[in-house]
Amino acid sequence: MITVDMFSGAGGLSLGCQQAGASIVAAYDYWGAAVANYNANFSHPCFPFDLSDPDRAAVEIARHRPEMIVGGPPCTDFSSAGLRDEGAKANLTPAFANTVAAVRPEWFIMENVERATLSQAYKEAREVFAGAGYGLSENVLDASLCGVPQKRKRFFCVGRLGELDGFLDAELRGGIAAAPMSLRDYFGEELGVDHYYRHPRNYARRAVFSIDEPSPTIRGVNRPVPPRHVRHAGDTADPQTVAPLTLEQRARIQTFPKDFIWLGTKTAKEQMIGNAVPVFLGRYVASAVMRYSAQVAGPNFILDRAA
Repeated sequence: MITVDMFSGAGGLSLGCQQAGASIVAAYDYWGAAVANYNANFSHPCFPFDLSDPDRAAVEIARHRPEMIVGGPPCTDFSSAGLRDEGAKANLTPAFANTVAAVRPEWFIMENVERATLSQAYKEAREVFAGAGYGLSENVLDASLCGVPQKRKRFFCVGRLGELDGFLDAELRGGIAAAPMSLRDYFGEELGVDHYYRHPRNYARRAVFSIDEPSPTIRGVNRPVPPRHVRHAGDTADPQTVAPLTLEQRARIQTFPKDFIWLGTKTAKEQMIGNAVPVFLGRYVASAVMRYSAQVAGPNFILDRAA
C-alpha cells in the first residue's frame, strides 16, 4: 500500500506503518530538525514543506499516487499540556482533511490527542472527510493496551472511500490487551532501575513511578529532580533517591528501536521524542488497516502479498 506521511515528525507513525507492511514513499514536515532526523533513519525522503496550504500540498503529494495518507497534525492547541484554545496549529487539522479530499487516496489515518475530538477544527475536518465520500472509524486508543509500555491515549480517525462509518471498529478493538503493559513487561531488567523520576506539570502531582506500571505519557521535556523536592503521596519511592530516565530510554518507551538515530540539540531531540506517535501504536492501527484491506480485496491480494 503506497503511503505518504504528512506532519511526519521524527517518523514514529511512518515506522509503525512500515512494520505493518505499508510502503512509505515520502514524508513531509515543516520543522527542519525533524526532517533531518527523519532522513537519517529512512531510505525514502522526507521533504521540508509548509502543509498549511492544502492546494499546494495536494499537488505535491498527488505526484506520489498514494493509496494511503497518514499523519498527525500538530496538536498543542488541543493537548492538556497546551493552551487548549484553537489557534493557528488547530487549523492544520482541516488542512490535512482538505489535502486528503483533494488527493483522494483510498485510505487515510489521522492521529491526534483525545481532546481533539471536542474541537471545532476536527468538526470541520470530519465534514470534509464525509463530504469527500470517506467512511470513518473514530477511536481513542490507549497505547498501553496496544503493545506500548506507556499510558498514552490518542485519537485515531481512519477513513476509507465508500465505507460506512465504524467499518474498522471491530478490527481496532479486537486486539486490545486485557491489561496495560508495564515497563518491566517490555524491558525486563534492561532499564537497571525499579523507580524513576518524571517531572510533573505541577507539584500537586506525583513524580516518581515504578517500572511495574506503564510509563505516564512521554512529554517533550525531561528535567532533573529539583533540590529538596517534596515526596508526593503517590510517589513509589523517595524523589531524592531516583533519577529521570535518559533520552534514549524515553525513545525506547515510545517503542523506537535501539538503533534509531537522534540528531540535533537535546531540546530538539526531547521534543521530537515527546511529539512522536509511539511506533507500536502506529503499527497496531496500520495492521488493522492492512488486515481489513486484505479481507475486502479477497484471495488474490493475499496470494500477491505472500509472493
